[in-house]
Formats: sequence, C-alpha cells, structure tokens
Amino acid sequence: MKIRIKIILVVLPLLIIALIITGISSYFLARTGITRVANDLLGFKTEELQKNAVYQWNLLLENELTEQEEFVNAAKAGILSFAQSLIKRDSEFIFAFDENINITMKTQTNEPVEIYDHEKEMLKNLLKNQETALVEPVLGGISRVATGFFFEPFQWYYMVTVEKNTFYQEVNQITNWSLIILVVSLVFSLLLLLFFATYLTKPLNKVVQTMKHIMTTKDLSNRVPVEYNDEIGRLAHNFNIMIGELEEAYTQIKNYAFKAVMAQRKEKRIRHIFQKYVPRDVIDQFFVHPEAMLVGENRVLSILFSDIRNFTTISEGMSPDQLVNSLNKYFGIMVDIIMGRKGVVDKYIGDAIMAFFGAPVKHEDDAVQSVSAGLDMLDAVMEFNKHQKKLGIPGFTTGIGINYGIVTVGNIGCQKKMDYTVIGDMVNLASRLEGLTKKYKQSLIISEELRSLVVNDVNCRMIDKVRPKGKTKAVNIYSVYRKLTDNEKSAWKQHGEAMRTYYNLDFKRAKEMFRQVLNFLPEDPLALLFIERCDEYLVSPPPPDWDGITIMKEK
Repeated sequence: MKIRIKIILVVLPLLIIALIITGISSYFLARTGITRVANDLLGFKTEELQKNAVYQWNLLLENELTEQEEFVNAAKAGILSFAQSLIKRDSEFIFAFDENINITMKTQTNEPVEIYDHEKEMLKNLLKNQETALVEPVLGGISRVATGFFFEPFQWYYMVTVEKNTFYQEVNQITNWSLIILVVSLVFSLLLLLFFATYLTKPLNKVVQTMKHIMTTKDLSNRVPVEYNDEIGRLAHNFNIMIGELEEAYTQIKNYAFKAVMAQRKEKRIRHIFQKYVPRDVIDQFFVHPEAMLVGENRVLSILFSDIRNFTTISEGMSPDQLVNSLNKYFGIMVDIIMGRKGVVDKYIGDAIMAFFGAPVKHEDDAVQSVSAGLDMLDAVMEFNKHQKKLGIPGFTTGIGINYGIVTVGNIGCQKKMDYTVIGDMVNLASRLEGLTKKYKQSLIISEELRSLVVNDVNCRMIDKVRPKGKTKAVNIYSVYRKLTDNEKSAWKQHGEAMRTYYNLDFKRAKEMFRQVLNFLPEDPLALLFIERCDEYLVSPPPPDWDGITIMKEK
C-alpha cells in the first residue's frame, strides 16, 4: 500500500469523526432548542385555552346557569370558537374527548376525526393521569406533538396538537444541511489530502524509481536528487552514499563470485567422481567436517546382503558381453532401489551387494526402509527377468538377508585406500541370513530384531530358530511378504500353530498340522522341511534338553 494512501487512511477518519460529532451535536442542540420553543408555544396555547374554559364556566356560575343546558352549550361553543382562533396553520388541531374517548369538540369541523382502537389506550392514560406535559401521540395514523389539560366541569380532556413533521421541520432541515456539508467537506478534504500526500511523497517516489532503475539496469551510477532539507532529503542523501558504497563493494563481490563459481565447479567435479565410490552423504560430511572422517563409531543399523543364486552356472551359459551388460543393468536397478529407500551401497562382492541403512545419516524409519528395499528388489528382479527372457538370456534368482543391530561404521583402511563401511557380528549375521535363503528356499529372510520393528508394516512368518556357528545366542529368523493371498493367510496361521507344537516336542501332532499347511500351499518348502524333521525326530527323538535350535553352518 502506498504511503499517500496510508496518510489518507489515517487523517480521513479523524475528519469524518469530527464532522459527524459536529453534525450530531448540531442536530441535538437544534432539536432541543426547537422543542423548547414549540413546547412553550403549545403550552401557551393550552394555558390560554384553559383560561378561556375557566372563564366561560365562571360566567355560568356567576349567573347561576350551570344547570341550563343551552347556556352550557353556549359556553362550550365559546371555548371552541376561542380554540379555533388559536389555530395558525393546517397542521394544528385542537380537540377534546370524554372518558369513553369520544370526540366532544374539534377545531376541524368540516373533516371527520378517526381515532384507531390501538391509539385510544394512550388517550385513556392521559385522561386518567390528567397529563399536562408534552406528549407525542399517534392520532388517526398521524404522529403529533401535543399538550393538554383535564377540564373537570365537563369531564373532558382538551388537547392542543401539531403534526410532528411540522413541529420538527426546522430540525430536519438542519439535519439535511449537515449531511450535505459533511459530504462536501469530505470530498474537499480528500482532494486536499491527495494533493498534500502526493507533494510530500514525491521525493520518496523518486528514491523508489531510482532503486528500480538500478535493479533493472544493474547500473549503480544512478543517484537521487536531494530536493528538501528535511528527513526525506537526508534519506535521499544517505541513499546516494549507500549506492556509492555498494558500487565499490559490487566490484569486489564480482571478483569473489567468480572465484566461488570456479571453486564450486571444481567441488562438483570432485563430488561427481567420488560419488561413484563413496556415498553422497559421506562426501557431504567430509566437506563439512573433514577431521572427523577418520573416526569410527558404533551405531544401530540395518544391514542388507543380496546375492544371485547359482550365478556361476548362469554365467557359463552367457557370453562375456551379455554377462557384463546384464550385471550392470541388474546392479543399476538394485542400487536405485536401495538409494531410493535412503540406503547406502557399501560394496559389490562379485555378484552380491552389501548395503546398510542408518549411516552416515540416521532416519527414524531405517528399519522399515531396509525391508521395503528388499521387497522392492525382489519385485524388480521379476521385471528384470521378463526383459531377460525376451532377449533369450537366463534370468536371475536373488536371495536377500537383512539384519538390524549395533555395528562399527566409519572409514576403514589406510591413507592410500579407504572404504566407508560397516563391520561387526551383526554384519556377519546379515550375510549368514542371506545364505540361509537357499536352504529354506525363501527369497528374503530377516532377523528377530528387525522383525519387531517392521511387524506393523509387513507380513512376517517365522522360519526357524538358528544359532550362528561359534555363537551361544540363538536367533529367530523370518520370511517377509508385502501382501498375502487368502490361502497364504490361512497357511501362515496354521504354520504358526504347528511351530509352537513342534517346539513343545509333540512331533506327531506337529507333523499333521504341517500337512494341513500343504492344503493351502501344496508346495510350501517350509512345511515340507518341518514334516521331514518331524519324521526324523519321531524315529530318533532329540535329547530332553533340546531347545529346537538349528546350528547355522558356514555359508
């Protein structure tokens, strides 16, 4: 909003309020004054009419004629004649009424006077209270101003009235003129405000125009003319000084900017080269804290291993070009999925991929993202194999193992060659889980620790209790599906009950329960495996202290 508009919006309401207060004051003063004068006039006429009525009655009393009807009527006629002499304009009207609100006298003898039923209540109150103050009755639908008196000899109430519009005619004229003056004053004030606001803000507009010109042309040689020796003039002078300083600084900035652009291009080239070998987040940390990159730390991560099963056999049936192209395409798809799920590809181990989630940047959903990445990779392999089939080339079968736990993460190596990687028992266990996918004929296996974090996001099925070779602690392992069919849901539920029976050493019943799993999934490898185990234990039962744990062999 422009400054001159703001000035108008500030000043104009003050003028409007002042004029409105003046107009309202004038209206009420005029109304009060005119009411007082009119009241005095009505009161005077009422008083004179009352005096005449008393005079007429006293004549009857003095001559002992109060009982003579014709003389009483003559007195009433005299009062009426006097009342008619008080009328000065058509809007005035004098009348009298009795206790039944019947008109007993009126000055307008040639016109009927109609008083509506809802108007009579007020007249009854005036008669009852013998009111003498100024009142504003409605008679025949016309608002009037009136004064009156009760004349006891006749039991009549006399009222001297005038139409309200006539009574307040001068007040209405003052009101109308006040409104006209208010509108004219506002228009005139607005024009003056526009003129002075424009005059006062003219130097500021020149400053703004100069600034726009500088921003458009990038020419810092422009200056603002100093027209007034006031705050605005000092603003223009200081603006010119500032532009001079900016012009000097601009030259230095251009030099710095040129150097910065060259440095950014160099850094970009370095990043582009090293991102092929080192995760982007690691490079970012190196540029921010290069001194911290040689320090390792313990952190809870998800570790993923994937491997192409029977890769040696597959490679023997492909030419070198086909093998390299297929692997490159396969790795490209897998890496995009891992990085899309906020993971870091650690290394390629022949046809295997090692990746981790949660370093160098930790996310709240690293566990879920790692499992989702594994499922996405399995879906992508299916699409990849469709393309391989079209080319007449064998497809790949992938096994994936994912673990979650504490590992050591950091730059490991020497000054000449380093890798940003993870090491520790949890890494080894993840590799073992990937190896078990072939034994249990499952595409994806995760550990108990990871399952507890993702159970609300994916469907998990217990596979077995295993203990890594050389370790004392057992690990529950699970297969993972994103969605289940109705048969799979029924089979998994039955499998869970069969597993509990199996670990309770009831192998005969467990065998039957695993057979029921085959009713839903006829070729289910886990059910077939545990049926075979049940048969073995039925022939050669395990020792009494058997804990149901399978010892993991070396991969």
